[in-house]
Amino acid sequence: LRVQDRMVGAFSIVDQMNAHLETLKDALTFAVLPNARKPVARELAGAATLAAWQALDVGAIERAWRHYELGKQAAKEADDVLYLAHAMGEQAFVLADAGRPQLAVELVREAQRVGGSRMSERLRAWLASAEAELSALAGNADEARRALEIASSAMPGTEEARDPELASIFLNTDHFRRWEGHTLVLLGDDDAMAAGYAVLDTMDPTFVRARAGLHCDLAQAHLIRGEYSETAQQVREAKLLANRTGSVRYRRRINQLGQTLR
Repeated sequence: LRVQDRMVGAFSIVDQMNAHLETLKDALTFAVLPNARKPVARELAGAATLAAWQALDVGAIERAWRHYELGKQAAKEADDVLYLAHAMGEQAFVLADAGRPQLAVELVREAQRVGGSRMSERLRAWLASAEAELSALAGNADEARRALEIASSAMPGTEEARDPELASIFLNTDHFRRWEGHTLVLLGDDDAMAAGYAVLDTMDPTFVRARAGLHCDLAQAHLIRGEYSETAQQVREAKLLANRTGSVRYRRRINQLGQTLR
């Protein structure tokens, strides 16, 4: 389901995702002893956060919030702080999309506190990267750069995308550089463009939706420099990929970039 999601988008697998969630919820309802409940709860936590991110991608903010609440409760049942911290960190993006970026920053910081010393290196880097992006959206440039430094220090040098300790996270060197570049774009940093093109050449092509976001970042970077022809080209590339995955979030961003060009 995760592979299908990143390639074809949430719309194409919504029925499968809902059926999977219901199966796990039923399994947890009828499991009795903790040694049976905990692994099911952990799987439910991961599935709920995936369903939540898909809901956020198609603009269903309330549904996304409810799925994250389910994910957090399942993580608590599983006694797994990694899944709990990750669910809290992703839930912060719901707040950002709802126009509350500063509250989103506070939530992702609380997620880091909850994870504490038990977090994997990759989760630590993921949450710090999330804090950096959300701080940039909240207009706190210094805090965003500080969080980027923490993320860079925590990020292990690996090409393997999946975190072996947390199935919900895909983060390797390329994904990290793409995310770092996105935050730099939000900050209006001149280094963002070079970073974006470097990632574009090496990025796994199966991450179609993420590639749409990268083209959006490059379009915005060109726009800041007044390079309107290059901006338009990147917008076209982003639009093609966003249409393939049905991403409402990226379509919204593409429309904003397109309006700026008119």
